[in-house]
Amino acid sequence: MVYKFRVILDAEEDVFRDIAILDDDTLEDLHNAIFNAFGFDGMEVASFYTCDETWNQEEEISLFDTGDIVGDQKIMSDYKLSEILDKQNTKIIYVYDFINMWTFLVELAAVEEQVVGNTYPETIFSHGEMPDEAMEKNFEADMHDDIYGEFEDDIDEDDLDNMMDGDDSFEDFGFEENWN
Repeated sequence: MVYKFRVILDAEEDVFRDIAILDDDTLEDLHNAIFNAFGFDGMEVASFYTCDETWNQEEEISLFDTGDIVGDQKIMSDYKLSEILDKQNTKIIYVYDFINMWTFLVELAAVEEQVVGNTYPETIFSHGEMPDEAMEKNFEADMHDDIYGEFEDDIDEDDLDNMMDGDDSFEDFGFEENWN
C-alpha cells in the first residue's frame, strides 16, 4: 500500500508538500523524504512526535539513539509507517534542526494501491516557498507560567530585592542558615 501524506510547515504562509511513500517504509525513510521535499541538506538532527487528534505532542521518536543504554531506545529506523500511522491514527509531528526548530504537521491523507512503475518515496505536489527562517517559537511565556505560576504571588517584592542584593538572611523564609 502507498501512504500519501500532506506535510505542512508551521509558518505564517501556506507551505506544504504531498509525499507518497510505501506503508512498509520506515519513519527514517519519511524523514529523508521530508527534508528532500523541503530542500534541506539532511545534516541536522530531527525527531518525530506522536500526537493526539488536536496535535498535542506525545512520545518522541528520534533519528539517533540518545538513551543511557545503547539499544534500549527505539529510533526512526525501527518503526514501519504502518506500525505508527493508519486510517485511525493519521497525525504525527516532525521537527527538523533543533536549533532553528523547523516544525511540520504530517497527516496521512490517503491509503492507496501501489502504482506499478512509480518510484517511492515521491513528492507528488508542492505548494509555497520555504521562508528564510523558521517561525520563532515562544517557549518562555509558557514555561514561565508552568514553572512559576502558583508561587509567583507568594514572594514579597522587598524580600526578593533583599535576596538579590546579597542579603543572606533566610530566617523569614523558614530556612536555617547552615541547614546541611
